[in-house]
Amino acid sequence: MTGGDDCGRPLGLDTLVHLGRRRQPAPAPAAGRRPPVPEGMTAPLGCDAVAVPDHLGRLILPRLPRVGCVYADGSRWWWVVPSDSDYALPWPAPAHYALGAPVPAAARLIHRPAGTVPYTPPIPLYLALCRVTGTTPDWSRAVSA
Repeated sequence: MTGGDDCGRPLGLDTLVHLGRRRQPAPAPAAGRRPPVPEGMTAPLGCDAVAVPDHLGRLILPRLPRVGCVYADGSRWWWVVPSDSDYALPWPAPAHYALGAPVPAAARLIHRPAGTVPYTPPIPLYLALCRVTGTTPDWSRAVSA
């Protein structure tokens, strides 16, 4: 498969993911808003969010080597991750993956990282969530024929 330009260059994985997302029907509007990126920070990779019940958020936090912006609404913690962090990664229940990072209006920032980007790295977050929920990571499951 090649791109639409005259160079005939192959499309990269990022481009294919974004094209695939555009072909999917738009999700229903969420009851929330995209959280403001704190002053002095940028989100060059876009923003999605992973919501977990607050009791799990407290267990996950100390297991992460780096934590980005985290918002809390009283019942859930919302971890800001780069857009498309759900690609080929089924987040275990009771997590909720939110495209575009819509968080409830009542959510407040409870953790702001040092630096200029708001992201929690998605793979360590995924592994920590699997650990606290007793879920086997998707790539570790046995394949049946």
